[in-house]
Amino acid sequence: MTRLIIGAMVRAIGAYPSGWRHPGAHRDPRGDAAVLRRAAEVAEAARLDYLFFGDWLATGHDLEFRDPYLVARIDPISAVTYLAGITSRIGLIATANTTYADPYTLARATASIDLLSGGRAGLNLVTGAEPRAAGNHGRDHHQANDTRYDRAVEFEFVLRRLWDSFEDDAIVADAASGVYLDPSRLHATDFHGAHLSVTGPLNVARPVQGHLPIVHAGTSPRSRLFAAQNADLALVAVSGLEHGIAIREELRALAFESGRDDRTLKVIAPVLPIVGETREHAQAIADELSELLQIAEDWPDGPPEAFPANRSLAQLSVLLGVDVSGLSPDRAVTPSLVAQFSAAGQELVEIVAERTGRSPAGERPSTLRHLVVAASVNASMVVGTAAEIAEEFQTWAEAGAVDGFNVLSAVQPAQFEAFALGVVPELQRRGVFPTEYEGSTLREHLGLPRPDNVHVAHGDVRLQPVTGRDGSRRRAVERSARHP
Repeated sequence: MTRLIIGAMVRAIGAYPSGWRHPGAHRDPRGDAAVLRRAAEVAEAARLDYLFFGDWLATGHDLEFRDPYLVARIDPISAVTYLAGITSRIGLIATANTTYADPYTLARATASIDLLSGGRAGLNLVTGAEPRAAGNHGRDHHQANDTRYDRAVEFEFVLRRLWDSFEDDAIVADAASGVYLDPSRLHATDFHGAHLSVTGPLNVARPVQGHLPIVHAGTSPRSRLFAAQNADLALVAVSGLEHGIAIREELRALAFESGRDDRTLKVIAPVLPIVGETREHAQAIADELSELLQIAEDWPDGPPEAFPANRSLAQLSVLLGVDVSGLSPDRAVTPSLVAQFSAAGQELVEIVAERTGRSPAGERPSTLRHLVVAASVNASMVVGTAAEIAEEFQTWAEAGAVDGFNVLSAVQPAQFEAFALGVVPELQRRGVFPTEYEGSTLREHLGLPRPDNVHVAHGDVRLQPVTGRDGSRRRAVERSARHP
């Protein structure tokens, strides 16, 4: 039986753009501490594998409309440090941007969290996609994609060497002889690359897990290559079951061709479930979230300057192949109107019907607003009862499309708790998720081995060129020391 990995991607005011407007939703970031504490308690009681904290290194008025959860949020390293003290078993994954972070400082902080939490820390490495972050870090411009990934490869290599500065038994602490440290088991990093230069050693003992599990998300070919060669968890958004199977096979093949054990790469898909007591109840929640989401036509004199361009009837018209820009956003989508839509437009009508229960021929037809929302909100939504969502998860796992899911909650705390208290027990009943923690570290939760120390396993390793499937030569780390 397939054992799913299930983690929660925590967004304190909800992951859906209008989730904070839903009745009873948390909406004030000054109260995030209480929400995070409650989420951690619920998640650990449900035996979730980890809590995942993303990051964004800038803010602005545009985020209010596009992704409100990014406007003001707790630093992820601070969040996992806070939660490490009030939890005992669940994994805690923080995000760091390799474009702007200092590897020694990050290695020190993350090794410390892993030691203090008993081996429950993980690290999501990103290269950044926010141009405003450059100015916030004293840079004139945001680096190009390839340059960022060249630095990320060096960063990941250095990070592991820093974590491995101390061998596990380097601290002798022999009171009788007066010997505290075996200096032969303390190793310098001594790395001097094109983007980074780090001497080391790190002044923190080796993490409980040896290396924290590394996570990476992205869609570009370079991102997938980085994930396949360097990550333990690859977060990949997929459009459907067949797409998921193809992506997972591609990533596993890239991992194998890079010289690592491809079974150690876990492919995780983000998903936003809307959980209801009945299917109709779940669809009503999704429908209300759609109604609460503002679109450009809600402002008679035009939307604010920072409003997303894709959330409008004008942009919808391009997708539908029919000009609906002069119509009311609450105009019903009738069968005669649908008959004029492009294939993409008709598919959009089907998505709305599946999510909200509204159909052109039904008593409650969808409106143009529903189509705008479905087209502009990029979320892999699954709407239904706890049993229906659990069945969908199991189907994906048994088809080989994913190793697990990163679960987002549209509304905090209601939808997070509906998933943890409703869907998770269904997954446990089906035998695809454990009823108790089977290990004490995050690596054990994820089914990952503890790696050997790179300084001593099969000899020291160097940064070696690796050829990707696209024929390009990339700099990556020799894997033989990592997965014996």
